[in-house]
Amino acid sequence: MPRAGAPNVVVIMTDEQRADHVGFGGNPLVATPHLDALARSGTRFDRAFVANPICMPNRASILTGRLPSAHGTRVNGISLDPDANTFARVLRAQGYRTGLVGKSHLQNLGKGAEQVLELLAEREGDAVTRNHPHGWDQWEDVERHRHADVELPEDFYGFDHVRLVGGYSANASGHYYQWLLRQGVDPELLQGRQNAAQRYDDWNQVWQTPMPEELYPTNYIVDRSIDFLSDRAGDDEPFLLWCSFPDPHHPFAPPKRHYEMYSPSDVDLPESFADTHEHSMPHYRAMAAERGHARTFFTGWAPTEEQFRVAAAVQFGMITMVDEGVGRLMAALERLGLDDNTVVIFTSDHGDMFGDHGMMLKHAMHYEACVRVPLVVRAPGYEPGVSDALVSSLDIASTILDLCGAREYRGMQGQSLVPLLTNPRARPRETLLVEEDELFSLPGLPGPIRMRSLVTEHARLTTYAGHDDGELFDHDADPLEMRNRWHHDRSRGLRADLTDLLVQTMLAHADEGVTPTHTA
Repeated sequence: MPRAGAPNVVVIMTDEQRADHVGFGGNPLVATPHLDALARSGTRFDRAFVANPICMPNRASILTGRLPSAHGTRVNGISLDPDANTFARVLRAQGYRTGLVGKSHLQNLGKGAEQVLELLAEREGDAVTRNHPHGWDQWEDVERHRHADVELPEDFYGFDHVRLVGGYSANASGHYYQWLLRQGVDPELLQGRQNAAQRYDDWNQVWQTPMPEELYPTNYIVDRSIDFLSDRAGDDEPFLLWCSFPDPHHPFAPPKRHYEMYSPSDVDLPESFADTHEHSMPHYRAMAAERGHARTFFTGWAPTEEQFRVAAAVQFGMITMVDEGVGRLMAALERLGLDDNTVVIFTSDHGDMFGDHGMMLKHAMHYEACVRVPLVVRAPGYEPGVSDALVSSLDIASTILDLCGAREYRGMQGQSLVPLLTNPRARPRETLLVEEDELFSLPGLPGPIRMRSLVTEHARLTTYAGHDDGELFDHDADPLEMRNRWHHDRSRGLRADLTDLLVQTMLAHADEGVTPTHTA
């Protein structure tokens, strides 16, 4: 049973939102008054980094408090082990009612199987055989949800109430798709670029959906989340709600009001947009050489100034729409008398280059635009504050368990942020580790890509498996990371020191998730 007075928990998460694409993160244009108010009422973490800058790996890290190399979802396309322990499972076992509304992406969405077979054709069979029931990793398959209202297991990674919105923006599936059908709406007539009311011709991931605003995924998620809160308002048991938005991940396709909310002419170019990449890794130089041409749906590319400004203006509209939904959610907490005893956390699963260094999207790019995210923790009994300590997505699970009076389980690799809620000036760690593995290669990089980054208060070191080059940035002298010092003679000492720290940090994060039963 939960301890007396145990708080409720609401985790609000967006998809692919960089730390400064919110008002409280310093953005002068995007309007996020409700998120800004949340940040003022809680502790704002200005140096929050991901454990991995890719969707599935970092979402699984947030839920488990473990690095992708430990929990096993090291790349997009590996569903999180159904036996993995999570902070939701711990709270559920202690009597919490647990709900997940929106985007989970802890499992495969059902896309890209053919490409994986081509990439890994030379190997057959895995090192581990999982004896899980057939279909255990297909609960989020977007096509399956288009054909039926899928009933999930009673314990979906610790959540007993689940309403999924799978996929992206106006193309979303999941339980949301069947809900649209029950509203008398045929999604096939509204979803996709082919049905666009307006479209930007110079990048096929920017268009205006004809989906009515009230039926758009963002508002569906808010409405279902408020339903969950309303159902819990009279309960004696505390609750955990994970409210997860697919936006503002591309494609950028919001309804009319938000599509037209911001003018591209008002969007400023990032200071680093004109980076020449003279001393950058080869995949950056290859992208810069093809500026204006997006070759794939997901991997990074180099936009023109116009392409960047148009995409940013539409994305800002999507962010404001999420902010409006957060406002409704916070108002419901207050109206239901739940706000005084509810922990509220806001973050994103990872960032997006979005014009920094002249690049767009993600994959094998560990600039801060991709690896730093917004993070706010508002907890009853703690004064508002601002912290610039190094913190990680790994820390969210430990923080929630700490605030709820629950013990961590073996193998958790984060640190509770509760001491920083009391003293925001504290410095609990000197280094952060960011992992990224990919199934593919990029121009000039051996594949499959494997890279590791060490972040300190003063520098970043990134190493690439199988490549002699890497990235070394001195943040004191070069805060925008414009001068890669990997091969600078005068930086050999710094590189050696950071390499030693990277080794020590990786050793400190070695997996200890299984308890020994004997010494021999």
